[in-house]
Amino acid sequence: MRKLIAFPCEGETLAATLDEANGTTGVLIVSGGNEIRSGAHRGMAFLAKRLAATRTPVFRYDRRGVGDSTGHNGGFLSAQPDLIAAAATFRAAAPHITGIVGFGNCDAASTLALFGRAAGIDRIVLANPWLTEQTDDLPPAAAIRVRYQAALRDPATWQRALKGGISFRNFIRGLKKLSRTATEAESSLAARVLTALADWKTDAAIVLASGDATAIAFASAAGKGIMVETIETASHSFTGDAGTALENAIRRNLA
Repeated sequence: MRKLIAFPCEGETLAATLDEANGTTGVLIVSGGNEIRSGAHRGMAFLAKRLAATRTPVFRYDRRGVGDSTGHNGGFLSAQPDLIAAAATFRAAAPHITGIVGFGNCDAASTLALFGRAAGIDRIVLANPWLTEQTDDLPPAAAIRVRYQAALRDPATWQRALKGGISFRNFIRGLKKLSRTATEAESSLAARVLTALADWKTDAAIVLASGDATAIAFASAAGKGIMVETIETASHSFTGDAGTALENAIRRNLA
């Protein structure tokens, strides 16, 4: 059964959805960006329904200032109180659970890495963790580098250029970003998230979409020191068959 729950957080009221089930390990889904708790194209709502159908209770919520929740939206780095309140409410609403696995995509993954321990979460599954301190509307430098290298090796790129099918303005902007931007590993946000991940040790699982810019930036910053599972898709939100692969990755971390 699916039920709606309201709970307090620093003087505001947050909205949540609990998909009830009798399993003892629950999944707490944190929404990325400014997405509401149902997710892109209701993807998180469908995921919750499928997990609950196989005995896994699932809790989703809107942080302050997003969706049905009141307050100011201060972004993912201000969401520690929201996460702590959500985890506590989940345990109170499903008192039979003995462990919580947190799942988030993009900056929600970073929220979990940074603040999940403080919320009492036992294990985290992070998809495409966000490490970049955004200063413009371009992709992260690591993603630009990978895509330019691939494009320059492709004869079709040069054919498009000769026919005027490439924006040289955007190409030059990308080159300028590569020349002036330090690697994501050197940014303060990346350092914070990667340090937090090291503290999780084996209680963290990383899932990356192979063709996603955010995932490429994470892989570049993390290097070979962090084990990841890669799903072959360019979809940041793991649409289509990639969604099934992501769900299977989450299920493997419920034991």
